[in-house]
Amino acid sequence: MKAVALSPIESRILLLRGEKVMLDDDLAVLYGVETKALNQAVRRNIERFPEDFMFQLTAEEAETLRSQTVTSKPGRGGRRYRPYAFTEHGVAMLSAVLRTPMAIQVSVEIVRTFVRLRRMIAANADLARKLATLEKKYDAQFRVVFDAIRDLMAPTPNVKRLIGFER
Repeated sequence: MKAVALSPIESRILLLRGEKVMLDDDLAVLYGVETKALNQAVRRNIERFPEDFMFQLTAEEAETLRSQTVTSKPGRGGRRYRPYAFTEHGVAMLSAVLRTPMAIQVSVEIVRTFVRLRRMIAANADLARKLATLEKKYDAQFRVVFDAIRDLMAPTPNVKRLIGFER
């Protein structure tokens, strides 16, 4: 099986709370701004970012993420605040808040990546349905084969054959 290489954007998409999201620090890197500047722009335009566009990670989520990515411990440099997670719609809204040409290009590419992932998931769901149909079909065919094998394995009734010639 061939390994599929992830783009720099795809590798930064996480699944949190059942949503595909990107974290503020990853977005800041892609947009070429500091995380602090990105979050300030969001706070200045907070009405553009309802809960289904952006949410702040809980302490437990942030800790789990920190332990998975092996980042610094709280209080020893690094982040002072829990990260923000942006859904596909939140990422699209960021292009309206960060108005640099680079931000607009990056937003377009990120949205395209989300769309590509959605298509891949839909294709996999379709493949899973087809596989389930094939399994049901082949289970029925194999049942017939196994029934035939059992019939062949069953002992034949003992019929006494006479020895000699019939007259």
